[in-house]
Order: sequence, then structure tokens, then C-alpha cells
Amino acid sequence: MKACRLLLLLFIAGQAAVAQNEGRLHRDFRVEGEALRSCGTFNFGSLTDCGQTLVMGQPMHIALGSLAPQNGFGAGLAFVEHKNFASEWRMNFDVDALATASGSWRAGAYTKAYRLPGGAIHMQFPGSGGKPATAPLFTSAPLFNFYAQAISLNRVDYYGLGPSTTPLAHTTYGFSETIAGVSAILPLGGPVAGVRLAIVAELNGRFPTLRPGTDATLPSTTLLFNEATAPGLSRQPGYLEPSEGLRIEPSLFKDHIRLNYLVQFQQFIASSERGYSFRRWNGDFSHQIPLYSLLPSKLSARYTPNRAASLQYDGPDDCTGSGTNISVARAAKAKPHPARPCPIVSTTQKLEGSITLRAFVSESFAGSGSVVPFYFSPTIGGSDINGTAMLASYPDYRFRGPDVLLFRGGIEHSLGKLPIGILFAVDEGKVGLRRDDVSLSHLRHTFSTGLTVHAGGLPVISLLFAWGGPEGDHTTTTVDPALLGGSTRPSLF
Repeated sequence: MKACRLLLLLFIAGQAAVAQNEGRLHRDFRVEGEALRSCGTFNFGSLTDCGQTLVMGQPMHIALGSLAPQNGFGAGLAFVEHKNFASEWRMNFDVDALATASGSWRAGAYTKAYRLPGGAIHMQFPGSGGKPATAPLFTSAPLFNFYAQAISLNRVDYYGLGPSTTPLAHTTYGFSETIAGVSAILPLGGPVAGVRLAIVAELNGRFPTLRPGTDATLPSTTLLFNEATAPGLSRQPGYLEPSEGLRIEPSLFKDHIRLNYLVQFQQFIASSERGYSFRRWNGDFSHQIPLYSLLPSKLSARYTPNRAASLQYDGPDDCTGSGTNISVARAAKAKPHPARPCPIVSTTQKLEGSITLRAFVSESFAGSGSVVPFYFSPTIGGSDINGTAMLASYPDYRFRGPDVLLFRGGIEHSLGKLPIGILFAVDEGKVGLRRDDVSLSHLRHTFSTGLTVHAGGLPVISLLFAWGGPEGDHTTTTVDPALLGGSTRPSLF
């Protein structure tokens, strides 16, 4: 019920945001309603069109996706719209809410603002000749993100802190967090010799709360742990979290190797209880090597031509890219559907495959008399609270600590010309309680293999079997929580 009420409020807010363009909004609803009339005709073509409209239609469609591990698969509604301005600025609006059978839920509103086709943005100032002079404010257009999200998870697992915990300490707790903030990607000029640089900045307000676990088969975290063994268990202050970073994306050997490096520094400033303030730096270094001429993206370029460059403009439920899907459809020799602006699904393109290599390190710093709350410490094992797989053969959330080191290598190849891929990956990693613990010794490792489904704008589905750790194997099935879009939701830690 809370999720439904929040969805109603967010939907009203979304309508207010586009009220000045109400005529177009009414038209979009009418066009989608006409497309849904095919649901009353029972043949393969109409059922396919009906299904795609229900899942990918705009401005309303069914929202689907997995919440955090152990909280199940959720369904709900999403509202997606956009507004184009004469100044070539565009705003995408994305509102959604969903709930799972376990009672967990998430609701949020997301807005992106950017300028296309790009180019310099100028500012004016008095010139020496009496006429206004101009100077570039940005040589490449920035991208701004505004978001507010609330999430309630009925089960998050906790085994204690550090690399030496045992399954005997397996407990659960409930976790809720409201996040409101803004982020920006500010390119430092256009690409130079295939290298793109950008400043990445965020300002978030975080409001976490904990509650006892409700799983009858496992003890609650509050029964086996205390403030000393689980810092933050008794008190959860609100946080102001500014962060800044630098992203570099070199493209080497005529785009045959693409790198994506991000170095980020975060400050978690507790609004009260200063003993919970801390800082963190993250280094994320990804390398992608295509096996063929095309370089796949999160939603494969084989099914969505030229889509890779548009992913950053999408909200979590939006697959319209930068508003250029008419050219995308023409490249695929098809017409874009007015109620389904997402790229079409195609099985007629050539084979595709890629090798991905990633190194990730995160270290936290707490001042004298301060601690890092355990619920903000990263985890490895199974999947973390954001749904990212790390050491997948271990149980979800298995190892937790303020410092983490991870290496991942994987190869994915399409299964013929179907929108299905075969994946094999190797993970190695560890967590630590001190920065000195983040070293290359005593790394845990796992292997995983399985199938992935990429279908144009449809959610990315993965079915993986992992093994190699001493605690058994692990099978997972997930639907990407970003749903149709290319942008991730705000991290929960």
C-alpha cells in the first residue's frame, strides 16, 4: 500500500512536470491506447505487438525487475515522458514503483537534462568594443541527473565484518533508504585522439533505517550482533554525501579496445551522531575487447544499432536514448512505432562477442572516534545490495567490509543470431577491515557460466550457475533492475 500511494504521488508529480505540454501527453496516451487494442485480436502478430506495448510502451508500461538479492522479482507501473526545448535542451522524466511478493518495494522519480546535438554552450559578457562578447561555458554539453528514490527491503543478510566470518553467523535485517540528489557528467572538451575525459560529481541526501529481520528460519541481526560488531546497528543518522571523480574513456586500436576508468572520492557526512561520518574512494577500471567489428554495450548493439552512445541519456525505464531512434530504426530498415519508441528487436544481424576485464578497489576512511556503518560497507559473494554479481558461488552478501578488492574477467558470445548470449566469467576478490588488508594475497575465487538475454529495449535477463568456492555452488536468475534503460539507479551504499 505504501508503494501504491507513493506511485500515485510520483505519477501526479510527473504529470505536473509536463503540464505545459499537456496536448502532446494526451496524444501519447491516445496512441498507446490504440496500440493496446491489438490485445483483443488472437494471432501471433497482435499478441507480440500487445506484449511489446505493455512492457515497452510510452507513456505508461508495466515495470519489471529484480530488487536486491533475497527480496524477489517485482512488478509495477512506470511513467515515461520527455520535453524538448527550443534551445536544443531535452528533459526525460521517469517515474516508477514496483513491489515483490515478499513485501519489499521500490519507488522513484528520475529526470535527465542534456543538450543535443551538443557543441559549445556560450556565456555573454561586455566586450571592449561595446558589443557583447561570448566565451565557451562548456565545449561539450553536460548531462544532469535529478532523482528521488525510496526502497524497502525485508531481507538483507549479514554474517559479520571482515574476511574470516563463518556461515554459522548468518543473520538478516530489514533495510529502508530514501535517496534524493543530483549528479552531473561534465565533459572536458570533445574526444582527443580517441580519449574522452569528464568530471563526475554527485550530491546526495541519504536517510537509512534498519529494522529486525522477519525471516523465521534465520535469527535477526539484532540478536547476535551489537554496536561493536555491527557499527550503526543501534543508530542510523541521515547523511549528506557529496562526491567528485574523473572518468576517462580511451579507445585504442581503432576502437578494438575500449577502456572505462573512474576514480571517485565520496564524503559521508552524518547530520547527527558525528561518530558515523567517513570518507571513501573508489577505483573502477573496465576493459572491453570485441571479438568482431561491433562493440556490444549493455543492451547489445547487434539488436539496437548505434545505441551505445545513447545509453547515458536513458532513465531506468526509458529506452528512447537521446531521442534519435528514428535514425536507429532506419538503420535497421524498420519504422519506429509511435507508442513504442524503443529500438526494435532484430535477429538478422551478425555474430557478436566480447571479452570484459574489470578491476575494482574501494577503501573507506573513518576519523578518530568514528566508524563506518556496516550497512554502507560493500559486500562480495553472490550479488551485492545493488544486484551486482561478485564471487557468485558464495551466498549473497557473504563477505562485508569497508575495504574491498575485486577482479573479474568474462567472455560473452551470441548464440547464433538469436538475442541470447553464452557467458563465462572468473571472479577473484576479498574484503578487509583495514586498508592494509587490500592486497593480492589470499584472494577467493569462483567461476560462473550461463545464459544472458538481450532483446532490444526489453529487460536484460541472466541465468547463471557459479561454482569454485568452498561453500558450494549458487544458481541465480535476475532481471536487470535498470529495466529498459541504460542508466543505473542510485547506489544503496
